[in-house]
Amino acid sequence: MLSMKKILLLILLPLTVLCVVSCEEEFEINAPYQDITVVYGLIDQGDDSIFIKINKAFLGEGDVMEMAKIEDSSQYVTGLQAVIEEWNNGSMVRSYSLDTITLSNKEGGTFYNPYQIVYYTPYEPGENLQYRLKINIGEKEVTASTNLVNDFSITKPSAGSKFIQFKPDTEGEVEWNSAAYGRRYEVIMRFKYKEVLFDDPDTVYTYIDWGLGIKKSKDTDGGDEMKIGYNNSSFYTIIKDRIPYDDPGAEANVKERYTNDLDVIISVAAEELNTYMEVNEPSNSIVQDKPEYSNITNGIGIFSSRFKNFRTKKIGLETVQDIKELAPELKFVF
Repeated sequence: MLSMKKILLLILLPLTVLCVVSCEEEFEINAPYQDITVVYGLIDQGDDSIFIKINKAFLGEGDVMEMAKIEDSSQYVTGLQAVIEEWNNGSMVRSYSLDTITLSNKEGGTFYNPYQIVYYTPYEPGENLQYRLKINIGEKEVTASTNLVNDFSITKPSAGSKFIQFKPDTEGEVEWNSAAYGRRYEVIMRFKYKEVLFDDPDTVYTYIDWGLGIKKSKDTDGGDEMKIGYNNSSFYTIIKDRIPYDDPGAEANVKERYTNDLDVIISVAAEELNTYMEVNEPSNSIVQDKPEYSNITNGIGIFSSRFKNFRTKKIGLETVQDIKELAPELKFVF
């Protein structure tokens, strides 16, 4: 995502002086002060609250690195009101006023830390609704809107099967129907397992993620059949590479391991978020400059929606046996 540091550097680019007419002539390098609102917010119907980050970019006289450490240089300390409205077919259903919460987990760096202000509201998500963000700062109004990504069905692995198998040297697929207002789909298999250690009586629950890739629907209407393939042999390559600890001592301390569940996770991004991610993806072109993307009116940033669906399976007995035979060094008992 576009970082605040990048935004600051873009705003602080000095004007180039092409020639000097007189040594006594003074030039004003800094432009007049302009309040630029920066907004980042994603709505997820799987959550019961909405969180929005609202900051401001700045320009001023003096050392900008010192100004960045001052709270009100990048945060609206007072004078900001924000609401989120739910709309259905051109009519407003309800309105949520955003309150503030102060978090103390902001990482150290150029900008004011470790505290940061986040705007939030509890809400009751509704499918097929449009959500409109309105921010008032004095006489300025900043707006944005997004439709909520709807729920969708995973068709493979099917709901009726209890187990999932990874038969070596064969191919597998994950299949689903696209979500209304969804555009970008990222598919991950999360293999969860348990470890029993020699020096600790507590069982360790952990997991590794196997990314299967990204698919994009042809539109945001929903209901299209989509799928992504994988090679079952890659499952064994992945676990042999990622499960052992990098520290030989930590790996030697593992007495035995046990398979747990496997989650098939499909994360969906709405159209605006997909466009934002496309613009900020690494480029293979010799031309590295990219256009900036924002769907914030009278500001910059992104306000969009996302959703995550998953299906959980047990590892089949045949696959457990294959793990023990193909990767005995992983110490899986079951």
